Amino acid sequence: MLSFDKLPQKFQCDEVREYYDILSNKKSSIILKRVSDIILALVMLVFLIIPIIIISIAVKCTSKGPVFYKQVRVTTYGKHFKILKFRTMVVGADKIGSLVTIDGDSRVTQIGRFLRKYRLDEIPQVFNVLSGKMSVVGARPEVPKYVDSYKNEYLATLLMPAGITSLASIMYKDEEKLLSNEKDVDSVYIEKILPDKMAYNLKYLRNFGFRSDIKLMFKTVKEVFS
Repeated sequence: MLSFDKLPQKFQCDEVREYYDILSNKKSSIILKRVSDIILALVMLVFLIIPIIIISIAVKCTSKGPVFYKQVRVTTYGKHFKILKFRTMVVGADKIGSLVTIDGDSRVTQIGRFLRKYRLDEIPQVFNVLSGKMSVVGARPEVPKYVDSYKNEYLATLLMPAGITSLASIMYKDEEKLLSNEKDVDSVYIEKILPDKMAYNLKYLRNFGFRSDIKLMFKTVKEVFS
């Protein structure tokens, strides 16, 4: 971790300091987390290479556009990176609607609905994990637009790499359905859902540890197949 006085200026506040102090006392767990991320990502690649090929062919053959979708998200210390997913929506979907997706969204392709249901569209993020931009477990990365609305305390979630799965993403696995009847999806997300997600993410930081990460991994697998 960077020393507190070397963090981006907006991170140097009392609200973030509380969580920084907690994490600074768990440096060995943070190192172990990164090592396990690399090992797990490599193992996942071995087992997922065939599914990746099959899904790539399915996406390419069923809709026009690239196989992968890249979108700018925010990770450690507010740095921007391009998250990698299988494309599940029509090309240019982010320009013809909200940045969040609702249940029954017409922009989602037929194969995309299946991939989203079982979180298979997230598989390519294993490459983001290998690059160090993401971790297997951690707060889901938001787009810059939503990060710009963060309260000071929320910035603490950016002290660690964004994750593929988190307690918040598990609790809000039906987020698309929750937003399906809302007229102003962005406002509802920022004012209601985001604060609740942040509460879960901050709870994760307070209780951070290698064992808690393992538990979240198993909980994620259970939720996906339930």
